[in-house]
Amino acid sequence: MKLNNQWVRLSPPRILVLGFAGIILLGTLLLMLPVSSRSGDSLPFIDALFTATSAVCVTGLVVVDTGTHFTVLGQVILAILIQIGGLGFMTMSTLVAIAFKRRISLRERLILQEAMNQSTMEGIVRLIRKVVAYSLILEAVCGTLFAIRWSFDMHVGQAIYYGYWHAISMFNNAGFDMFGDFRSLTGYVYDPLVNFTAMFLIVAGGIGFVVLSDLVDYRKTRKLSLHSKVVLLTTGLLIGFGALVIFVFEYSNPQTLGSLNWGGKILGSFFQSVTPRTAGANTLDIAGLRQATQFFIIILMFIGASPGSTGGGIKTTTFMIMVGAVIAMMRGREDIVFFRYRLEQERIFKALTVTLLALLLIIAVTMLLTMTEDSGFLMILFETTSAFSTVGLSMGLTLKLTTFGKLMICFMMFAGRLGPITLAYALGQKKGKELYKYPEGKMIIG
Repeated sequence: MKLNNQWVRLSPPRILVLGFAGIILLGTLLLMLPVSSRSGDSLPFIDALFTATSAVCVTGLVVVDTGTHFTVLGQVILAILIQIGGLGFMTMSTLVAIAFKRRISLRERLILQEAMNQSTMEGIVRLIRKVVAYSLILEAVCGTLFAIRWSFDMHVGQAIYYGYWHAISMFNNAGFDMFGDFRSLTGYVYDPLVNFTAMFLIVAGGIGFVVLSDLVDYRKTRKLSLHSKVVLLTTGLLIGFGALVIFVFEYSNPQTLGSLNWGGKILGSFFQSVTPRTAGANTLDIAGLRQATQFFIIILMFIGASPGSTGGGIKTTTFMIMVGAVIAMMRGREDIVFFRYRLEQERIFKALTVTLLALLLIIAVTMLLTMTEDSGFLMILFETTSAFSTVGLSMGLTLKLTTFGKLMICFMMFAGRLGPITLAYALGQKKGKELYKYPEGKMIIG
């Protein structure tokens, strides 16, 4: 009874941390089963842990090839882990509770609020229903499109299996693929159906379920929330600007866009601009990109997707608040204003905290890995940022990681999926508001 009371007293962030850790451990044990590997041998613990963490944290970094190493059972286990990790284990448990007509308690609503990154509990259960419905519909429709396309390349049964499996992976921004030899979608760089379907899934999963709900309800309400407006604007700008930069930097690179015609150049540029939003799939060889492009992709990965989505990174809204703060300061204004709405100071402090914690975490782990991994600095920084932002893109370091390197990347994927603030609250004790204020002091800045 004492243990139960201790569990009940756990804060929502701690429950999320323990919940995700438990699913990763279970996934590790399942992937270690001999029946999960084509060879019939048990996958080493560290490799199973890395793969399970990558799946649950919807990253896509792999140390064994998904298509050739795992059996159908192992691949199905991975798909389930990706779905649970993308939607969140609390979302899945709430769905089961709703199916059995069990009432959702206040504490469960608080955990859901934390998991979905919402500022209020109002309508949280209704949002969960929409999350599941939108996810299944989008995965089913796009999975069917994938299946139709791939039925020309393989037998129908395999095409259907590949179609829905990759739809789950893409919508949850996981980046896992089953085409073998770690080549992702490089064989479909010219294919508009595969490119546009994959990009749609990545963006739909990355803009967040609140924004999806706003877009679906727009025909009735004829309005979008401030959050949705900022997310859509930022997402569009980052994709467009990112595609332009990649096109310019890689236009003459014979290892990437230089060998493609105009259609391939445009599709390749846009796809590589979309995928750093935490998706992990690629149609161009990441290791073959110029260093300037690789560093630019690091920046895109660091920004990541949007709040309440299947993606990671510091999030688009955090990035826009930081940009807004710089613009407001340069113009001599006290408030950050978006679409004629002023942001409260608490949001600004939270954005600053998220950005600084993420930077410190990436810097610290990158410095550690430079001492243990036999690779260049840019490759290590790329891998570390990709893990934290749950992207899954790699310049080829993943397969060469030491045991310590694998553990550190696992930690980064875990921290990135939960978010630095949630992890900090889980490890520490969140205190209430102070009942007093210190006298104001002055410091010289700049």
